[in-house]
Amino acid sequence: MKLDILREKLAYQPLLLGAVALLASAALAAVSAATGPAIAAAEAKDLRDSLAEVLPRGLADNDFLKDTVDLEKDGKTITVYRARHGGEVRAALFKVAERGYAGEIQILMAVDMDGRTLGVRVLKHSETPGLGDKIELRKDDWVLAFDGKSLADPGPEKWAVKKDNGVFDQFAGATITPRAVVKAVKGGLDFFAARKQEITG
Repeated sequence: MKLDILREKLAYQPLLLGAVALLASAALAAVSAATGPAIAAAEAKDLRDSLAEVLPRGLADNDFLKDTVDLEKDGKTITVYRARHGGEVRAALFKVAERGYAGEIQILMAVDMDGRTLGVRVLKHSETPGLGDKIELRKDDWVLAFDGKSLADPGPEKWAVKKDNGVFDQFAGATITPRAVVKAVKGGLDFFAARKQEITG
């Protein structure tokens, strides 16, 4: 008799556990379905705001989030956002990255059709607070030094920090960080120059 009762209890527990797991899964699916569109909209707004930071106001009249081309660079896919005005591509916006002192530094940049930078912003990094974080515009205006630069200005050999005989300032005690940003931006300009036909086409 006791054995029968024990068997009934043991059989009941997996069924209960299964029912709880099923209810929890259904609740998670419902929450995901309800919040998914809101999260996607918030992410799109954040991306649009970031892109607008590097693009001069009035340069584009299209929704550049929907006007993209995916290109390969070093085995990775780079999404290029095309800013158009009157149907003509006026600028390309894309992300590049380079390893800094503490990890990868992600950069967003906009380049006009003459190959000049319209704006550069650091999106993400793990550099040392108080030293390497001066690459952020909210901490220092150092990143604005890239505005209007091209592969010809300042010239290939001068695309470096001053410590390396280049034209860009470095930070006291944190030379690796600005070196990485300079390298990333120059790499972005090289990428644009090599793929301009595909970007505009």
